[in-house]
Amino acid sequence: MSYYLGIDIGTFESKGVLVDGHGVIAATATRPHRMLVPRPGWAEHDAVRDWWLEFCSISKELIATSGVAPADIRSVGTSGIGPCMLPVDADGEPLMNAVLYGVDTRATLEIEELTDEIGLEELIRSGGNALTSQSVGPKILWLKKNRPDLYARTHKVLNSSSFLIHRLTGRYAIDHYSASSSSPLYDARTRQWSDRYAERIIAPERLPELLWTTDIAGTVNQFAADATGLAVGTPVTAGTIDAASEAVSVGVLGSGEMMMMYGSTMFIILVADSRVEDPRLWYGPWLFEGQHACMSGTSTSGTLTRWFQEQFARELDPQSALRQLAEEAETSPAGANGVLVLPYFSGERTPVHDPRAKGMVFGLDLTHQRADIYRGLLEGIAYGVNDILETYQSAGAPLRRIAAVGGGTKNRVWSQAISDVTGWRQAVCAKTIGAAFGNAFLAAVAVGDARRGDIQNWNPVEREIEPDARNRSVYASGYRTYKELYTRTKDLTVGLGR
Repeated sequence: MSYYLGIDIGTFESKGVLVDGHGVIAATATRPHRMLVPRPGWAEHDAVRDWWLEFCSISKELIATSGVAPADIRSVGTSGIGPCMLPVDADGEPLMNAVLYGVDTRATLEIEELTDEIGLEELIRSGGNALTSQSVGPKILWLKKNRPDLYARTHKVLNSSSFLIHRLTGRYAIDHYSASSSSPLYDARTRQWSDRYAERIIAPERLPELLWTTDIAGTVNQFAADATGLAVGTPVTAGTIDAASEAVSVGVLGSGEMMMMYGSTMFIILVADSRVEDPRLWYGPWLFEGQHACMSGTSTSGTLTRWFQEQFARELDPQSALRQLAEEAETSPAGANGVLVLPYFSGERTPVHDPRAKGMVFGLDLTHQRADIYRGLLEGIAYGVNDILETYQSAGAPLRRIAAVGGGTKNRVWSQAISDVTGWRQAVCAKTIGAAFGNAFLAAVAVGDARRGDIQNWNPVEREIEPDARNRSVYASGYRTYKELYTRTKDLTVGLGR
């Protein structure tokens, strides 16, 4: 029997899965790691330790625990957090820690500079995206301005999946979907790197080769085979960003279908037949030629629940703390007894795009308990999601179905609050392993062993989260306060803290 290996590098852990040709999971493995925060507004990973060595360890464990012969693994699919910025030297060795996606706001000044120079209209016209903390181009400019010695030694700038692909195959490659987050370096009209910003930011030849996600980037070389336990010559796909693989894993393939990922952040992808141009949202070509994606995301969600656990639930067993906190939150009613949280603890991404935004716990009195604050935190994330969905609606983006995925779907308060606040039903599939499973499926598609529609059989819908009409009025009121609270306090919070 043939098998397909999928490995995903997340913000706080790496996951891997080995799947057969019917979507049956033969083995899974995970490895935890930490997001490094060397100073406020920065977020990093050690690419060798957190990405490559965990990939190798997971691959070996999957092969050992499943008993599958390496020769029976037909192909490998990878994904990782993105968009990231990792400069490497001529040998492909990292020159510094990887700068992570929108949670890293170090390039705020560069975003402003480039936006003023290029102009918002031209940015949207050429790349489909305004410059935000999610954009890789300003992060590279930050490198050029603040680490000129490292910039001078930079042979290529990679993201997480392209770094893994190079280690596995020796080829520098990146998929179009991931590359589109490199604004203003990717031209969405030509599907090519732009040489317009070669002098100002970086030359196209210092960026990876562009491929589509299910293109074969290369095959496992001897170095990678020794490190991973895979057979030499195993095909490796071009890979993609984790959220895209996660969307595929729950059957988000056609126009109007949306993936809502409950991860370290809330990340949302809507597939469309044509470009949706709106500076409040992100654009990218979808994984398959001829399709488009409209994306959005919060700056925190899972990171915020983890922060709350570490700071205010230290007495709980770390292995079960989040589950116990969720159970506590169920004792607090909808509306959290008047507690309202702005979840902007690392700035905010869509739709406000304000890296200086601050988090806030509002409405406290001496009767409130931890359960109220934690429920308010989860509801604050739900209000942020509603703000995003309203933005999609005003941008004219089609939406007909939402598929939810990620560990947060197991938190009943959180997932129910999102349906109650937004009014949308969420479909939850049987397998919730996420991006790693999507990578395995895309690996099967890449070698012709599966068709796109087969994902419905690999991972059928198991349940649906229905909006509870009884909570509509309390959440409608809470959402109005949520919107007004940010508007009224954003100027006051600029001077606070670090």
